[in-house]
Amino acid sequence: QVLLVESGGGLVQPGASLRLSCVASGRTFSTGTMAWFRRIPGKEREFVAGFRWPDNSQHYGDAVKGRFTLGKDRARNTIYLQMNSLKPEDTAVYYCAADSSRLIVSRLWSEDNYSYWGQGTQVTVSS
Repeated sequence: QVLLVESGGGLVQPGASLRLSCVASGRTFSTGTMAWFRRIPGKEREFVAGFRWPDNSQHYGDAVKGRFTLGKDRARNTIYLQMNSLKPEDTAVYYCAADSSRLIVSRLWSEDNYSYWGQGTQVTVSS
């Protein structure tokens, strides 16, 4: 079993930055995938960014490319999502997700392919 706990959400103005954290505990895997998704009110959960190991390849959704950056601290079993130049349309609940398999790229985007989920953290971008 893997437990994921997100933190770092909040209320910010447009153009500001936030960094989300996801701490993982429980089983560890030699290969796998971790990702951030978000749910905007009235919409399905959307892939934001993710990386796969052991190669550490990173992938980003089109809506956040160039503004959001993944990071990780292996010693702390933590991944980060650095969000810059935030826009009102980034307002959502952000979820950390993980799977013990190294998903092929075409499967990264679907929440159905992830076995473990955090509880979510709210990000609100508003003036």
